[in-house]
Amino acid sequence: MRTPANRPHLPIAAGVAALALTFILIGLMKPGLASAQESAGQIDYQGFVSLTAEAGPHRVNRLVDINAFNELRSDPDTLLIDARSASAFEAGHIEGAINLNFSDFTEEKLAAIIGNKDRRVLIYCNNNFTDDIAPVMLKSAPLALNIATYVNLYGYGYQNLYELDGAYSLDDPRIGWVTSEG
Repeated sequence: MRTPANRPHLPIAAGVAALALTFILIGLMKPGLASAQESAGQIDYQGFVSLTAEAGPHRVNRLVDINAFNELRSDPDTLLIDARSASAFEAGHIEGAINLNFSDFTEEKLAAIIGNKDRRVLIYCNNNFTDDIAPVMLKSAPLALNIATYVNLYGYGYQNLYELDGAYSLDDPRIGWVTSEG
């Protein structure tokens, strides 16, 4: 049987491991590639975190059930945005929605599509539907497109936003789901 006395290299190995761990931790604290990108002003994670924290309380008061959503969308000056991909939109969407793919959000594109920053904008996403079938496959709840869409629109200055709250079947007549087939 081996005893600690028979392992004279154990304290040395532990010391080397502790030293290696220290160097790893110091390396993690050094500015890396991500920090270099952020310092250039093109990526601002802390800005995103701050914007999300600001948009969160605003969003809570702008979640509307299907009845209020439909009442708001009946106004011809209200814009209903579907931020999913063009192919998902083509496969089906809420009647009256326009497709503005989330990845295309820029100051210029939003201004061209939405216009006045005071215009009422409604949004919805896959996670507003219970069916979990194409073209509205469920996403991980914390990653639902509603959240990113809301934060981005809010960040670009569009704050007259309303988001569909709840989950509904595509067959629910209150949804007004349409497909390319009709």
